[in-house]
Amino acid sequence: MKKFLVSKLQSAAKRAIEQHKPIIVAVTGSFGKTSTKDAVATVLRTKYKVRTAEKNYNNEIGVPLTILGMKSPGRSSIGWLSLLWRARRLKEMPEVLVLEFGADHPGDIKALCELAPPKIGVVTGVSPVHAEYFADLDALTTEKAHLVRVLKGKGVGLAVLNGDDPRVSAMADETKADVLRYGAGELSDVRATNIALSTRLDDDFDIGEVFSITTASVEVGGHTVGSLRLENAIGYAPVLTCLAALTVGDYLNVSMSDSIDALNKDIHALPGRLRPLAGIKGSLIIDDSYNAAPAAMQHGLDVLKQFQPGEKVDRRIAVLGQMAELGAYDEQEHRFVGMKVPECADIFIGVGDRMGIAIDAAKEAGMDANAVHIFGNSEDAGRFLDGIIQQGDVVYVKGSQSSRMEKVVKDVMAEPGRANELLVRQDGKWLNT
Repeated sequence: MKKFLVSKLQSAAKRAIEQHKPIIVAVTGSFGKTSTKDAVATVLRTKYKVRTAEKNYNNEIGVPLTILGMKSPGRSSIGWLSLLWRARRLKEMPEVLVLEFGADHPGDIKALCELAPPKIGVVTGVSPVHAEYFADLDALTTEKAHLVRVLKGKGVGLAVLNGDDPRVSAMADETKADVLRYGAGELSDVRATNIALSTRLDDDFDIGEVFSITTASVEVGGHTVGSLRLENAIGYAPVLTCLAALTVGDYLNVSMSDSIDALNKDIHALPGRLRPLAGIKGSLIIDDSYNAAPAAMQHGLDVLKQFQPGEKVDRRIAVLGQMAELGAYDEQEHRFVGMKVPECADIFIGVGDRMGIAIDAAKEAGMDANAVHIFGNSEDAGRFLDGIIQQGDVVYVKGSQSSRMEKVVKDVMAEPGRANELLVRQDGKWLNT
C-alpha cells in the first residue's frame, strides 16, 4: 500500500511540475541543508512567489509533498486518498520551488532529481554523516555530486558550490552548468570577509536578550556590496548559508541590497541549529541538538571556543552525544572530536557508548580526568548538568538525532514551558520515545 501511495504521490508531483514549470532550486549536502534552503527562500521571496518545506521534507515522500504544497496525513489511508484527489485538481503553483534533497542510500539524489529536475543545484558540504551505506567518503561525495551532474548547460543551469569545502568545490569539474562558488576563501565568487562574532560582555544571560551578533562584509567580484548583521546567529555557519542564498538570488536577478536586508531581518537560528537560548542560573545554552555531522560538530566546538571567560569564573561546557551512521569512519571521527574538545571547553560531558572514544581522546590530549564525564543517555546527562551549571557558563549541546540531546537542553533551559516552540522533536511521536 505504501509503495502504491508513494508512486501516485510522485506522479502527481511530476505532473504539477510539467504543467506549471516552476524554477526549481535544490539543496543537498551533509550539513546545513535546511538552514540554506530557508535562507534561499528568504532571498527569493523579495522578488518571486516561493514555496519551500516548513520542515526538512527531503526524501521520496517529503519532496513531492513540498512540490504540491501539502502536509502528510500520517497513517490515514483516507487522508492520503483525499490528498491525491486534491493533487489532481491543483490549479496553480508558485514561481519558484526551493527543495531539500537528502541522501541516506546510493541513488537517492538521482531519484529526487528525476522527480524534480533542478535548474539550480546548491551543495553545502560533505562529511561522513549518513556514510553507513556508502563504501567510503568518495562514494558519498559522488552521490552528492549527482545534483550538479544533472544540471543543464551554461546559460540554463547553475551549480552553487561551497568553495571552502575542497570536495564540493571540485564538483565544478562534473557539471556542464555555470558554476558559482561561495565562502570565505579567495576563490569564491560571493565571499564573506571580516567575519566576527560579538558576544555578551557580562556574566549573566537573561531571557529575551540578544546573546550574540555575527557580522561579515559581503564581496562580489572583489567589491564590497553590503554587510551581514545576524542577531542570535552564531559564527561562520549562518554566514555560509547567507552566502549561498545571495549567490542564488544574484543569479536570478534579485537585488543584492534587498537580499542582504531580508537576511539581516529574517535569518535567525532554527531550533536545534546553533540556537542560543537562555539557560538556568544565568547560563547560556547553544542548542545544536538537531543532528550531528562530524564537520558540523567540529565547527560547533570552534564556536564554543570563541566565547571567552569573563571577569568571573565562567566555564565553557561541551555536552556531546554520539554520532550515528558514520560506518567505517565511526571511531576515527569520534576520536577527532575528542582531541579537539580540550582546546574549546573546560568541561566535557559525553552521551552514548561511542562518545566514550571521544572522552578517552580528550584525556589523551591533556584534559583533566575530573573534567570529563560519560553517561549512557541524555536524561542522565541533563540531570548531571543541571546540578553543576552556574552563572556565566556557556554550554554547547550537540549529537545525532538518536542521542536525543534536546532532552539535555530542556533540562537546563530557562523557559521549559516554551520547549514546543524553541526545541526540536517536541511532537507526540518523539515525546513518547
